[in-house]
Amino acid sequence: MAAMPSAASLITARVRDRVRAERLDLHRDPAAADRLAREELRRYAERSLGGGTLPVIDDEAQTLGEVLAGLIGYGPLQPYFDDPEVEEIWINSPDAVFIARGGVSERTALELTDEEVRTLVERMLQSTGRRVDLSSPFVDASLPDGSRLHVVIPDVTRRHWSVNVRKFSQRIRDLSRLVELGSLPPPAAEFLRMSVLAGANILVSGATHSGKTTLMGAMLAGARPSERIVTVEETFELDLSAPDVVAMQCRSANLEGSGEISLRRLIKEALRMRPDRLVVGEVREAESLDLLIALNSGLPGMCSIHANSARDALVKLATLPLLAGRNIDSSFVVPTVAGAIDLVVHCELVRGGRRRVAEIVAPTGDVVEGSIEAQSIFTLRGEELAATGTLPAREQVFARAGLDPRPLLRSAVNTAVTPAVTPAVNPAVHPSAGPRAVPA
Repeated sequence: MAAMPSAASLITARVRDRVRAERLDLHRDPAAADRLAREELRRYAERSLGGGTLPVIDDEAQTLGEVLAGLIGYGPLQPYFDDPEVEEIWINSPDAVFIARGGVSERTALELTDEEVRTLVERMLQSTGRRVDLSSPFVDASLPDGSRLHVVIPDVTRRHWSVNVRKFSQRIRDLSRLVELGSLPPPAAEFLRMSVLAGANILVSGATHSGKTTLMGAMLAGARPSERIVTVEETFELDLSAPDVVAMQCRSANLEGSGEISLRRLIKEALRMRPDRLVVGEVREAESLDLLIALNSGLPGMCSIHANSARDALVKLATLPLLAGRNIDSSFVVPTVAGAIDLVVHCELVRGGRRRVAEIVAPTGDVVEGSIEAQSIFTLRGEELAATGTLPAREQVFARAGLDPRPLLRSAVNTAVTPAVTPAVNPAVHPSAGPRAVPA
């Protein structure tokens, strides 16, 4: 025997009938959704109290919320969108819905149907201008609230639609908030703030979910108000509060196979928009070559990359441009990376779900036997990120901006250390190279 529909589902169905009859667009007129929902809720309550088989409403406010979520929200998923502690939602199958809180995943008790999943995805895509179908079984899109949606459908998946929604915390707007959360200590935060003000080229590395995008946004919050920042991403993720910012995202090809706008194209277009700082959400392929050329021209920039460590990030950034074509080789790319990147900040997700900065390294600009030399400025000592006593090799980057990181790094050193200059690729170290300890 089929289960009795809930009061919320019956009211929602009635409102949808009225929407179709009155030819309304609730997404353009949310006030109409609220008005119709309240009218039908009142009528339903009167009928249910008069006897019969209709389910009685126990909590009118909760029922109204469920109706509105079904009409203009994301239905059964809406409570997870509204919960600020939930940072990701994913659906493996209609009866396998998961969420993540504080980096820790948990399975919900929610059970949907295949039709409900498809309806939810269609509603999410409604405002994005993107589609998912057999000819285009993947979709990556930004939702109106800034969340990132990724969907894969059969026959790429075995049977059910796979849905991932990654929310981005609006509570972390600057480096001071990351310090409060224990992601990095105050000296490291202040050093990164000075680096942004100095116009250093910063590469943020880490695994998936390690907090790269959040850290980039927090660092960019410290940029000078007069800067014009241009961001380019596959899909919108960065949400900057800078007064002068332009954000661009890629576009997929249309049904005819034309109209695609790649990340490489966006980087080239960004350079024509008078940027004071270029920010690339993430480099994965040949677009890294265009980024390096832009940074090597003197334009301050920032980007993220997937890597296991800060030095692995330098290796990867020196490898990806080779995908741009046969006429690009490492004899050009490796010195360009060594000369263009000022800092690499590595993030990690530790057990228990906490995200932290694990290392900050500075390339020296030297390449020895094909390896990019880099010095550790901050590194983990046990569970604490601590200054090593080494100055960034390119002090002139700070000096040009009237900044001096030496007092900060000197005060951050609690014990005497003698860090070694470590190559990013090979274990060879140039015999003449050595670390520059912070003077006492």
